[in-house]
Amino acid sequence: MQGMSRVMTYDSRSPQLLAQVVAAGGLAVIPTDTVYGIACDPCNDAAIDRLFQAKHRPRTKSIQVLLEGVEAMDRLDLSLPAPLDRLADALLPGPFSPIALVGRSCPLRTPRMEPDGPTQAVRVPDSPICRALLQVTGPLAASSANRSGNPSVETVQQARAELGDSVDLYLDGGPTPGSVASTVVEADKTDPDGIHVLRQGVIGEARVRALLSGRSSGGEGQ
Repeated sequence: MQGMSRVMTYDSRSPQLLAQVVAAGGLAVIPTDTVYGIACDPCNDAAIDRLFQAKHRPRTKSIQVLLEGVEAMDRLDLSLPAPLDRLADALLPGPFSPIALVGRSCPLRTPRMEPDGPTQAVRVPDSPICRALLQVTGPLAASSANRSGNPSVETVQQARAELGDSVDLYLDGGPTPGSVASTVVEADKTDPDGIHVLRQGVIGEARVRALLSGRSSGGEGQ
């Protein structure tokens, strides 16, 4: 459904409009609690291909799935291995992206194939606007709304400059809290704390490990 992009200030009509764009296989830029993201239907191969093309992102890289709540994982046949389940209880909703295990009945087309089986990064944004959108659309495949290799963006205007008319709908919810993305963590049985931090974002690694060990993080890495 490519054509001239529509830029819309977020209002009560936005969730339903976004749902229509996503259902038609379109791409949309939306605000989250970290940076602006480009999103689409995570069960639509053609839409996912468009997302990678819009970002000029290599297909070897994975993308996240945004959820309206942790409970949505059960419906998608996703599960969090220990100790990621403990971290999710402490950090979600928020800028934390644990790597979930993917069950056989999972309908998503976004999982990453690993030697031990498919995995999927998931996140529940701590943003009233984003969660209101997700309550109507359901899960969304998402990545930061910038060309691959460029800095993440904090405004719709910056996203528009990056992605242009490759996106069907831009929802303007005002500036995001900053330009730093979420912290991505996977389970790792070889690590003393049982984790491997794949990307340090808003939540510092020291805080993540402190939550597991029971140490005080001292406010570091907030």
